[in-house]
Amino acid sequence: MVSNMQRHFEQELDSLKTNLIKMGSIAEESVRLSIKALLNKDNSLALRVIDNEERINSLEIEIDNAIVDILALQQPVAIDLRLILAAQKINNDLERIGDHAVNIAESVESILKAKEELELISLPKMAELAEKMLRNSLDSFIHNDPKLSMAVLKDDDTIDDLNRDVFRRVVDRMKDNQRTIETGMGLIRISRNLERIADLSTNIAEEVIFIAQARIVKHGAGDK
Repeated sequence: MVSNMQRHFEQELDSLKTNLIKMGSIAEESVRLSIKALLNKDNSLALRVIDNEERINSLEIEIDNAIVDILALQQPVAIDLRLILAAQKINNDLERIGDHAVNIAESVESILKAKEELELISLPKMAELAEKMLRNSLDSFIHNDPKLSMAVLKDDDTIDDLNRDVFRRVVDRMKDNQRTIETGMGLIRISRNLERIADLSTNIAEEVIFIAQARIVKHGAGDK
């Protein structure tokens, strides 16, 4: 028979996971809107991303407090403890993803104000992959699916290559035409923020593997 204390603990874990999923959904929406703002040259979408920041920050604090309470009042072991420890890191990663989405939105605002000719180079492909990695990392957490997490990890090198390609091609263009410098710097900032979103999505995927398999795969540790 399940005790009241055990039932309460399970409810706290369910609530923790639900809030993380909610935060992930808002972060994913912010990334999607920031990218759409760039592709559609739509400043109103960029403003919506900035408005989402407060919601993400509030949830981060709520989740942090819940984790502290669980650790202080309960004595979780095994997979439950792994979930709580991973949730703390995922919470931080999602807040940072929200920050990077805001950075992209602010760069879009700056680019649109410059009213220069906009050539996005590899950014649409990079944005599509970063969105996919974030979506898959969150799905892997929801479904406790380490195989999907591994797919996220495999995409990380591609994002890094695209980021380098954007940087190189934008710098070459700025050298040829100094009038493109302001817009070029904005595109480089967007590229770097997309690369960081992908890195943080990879972090989340690594935490899912830790929860499911008690295996650490950061920095290739899982290959040993």
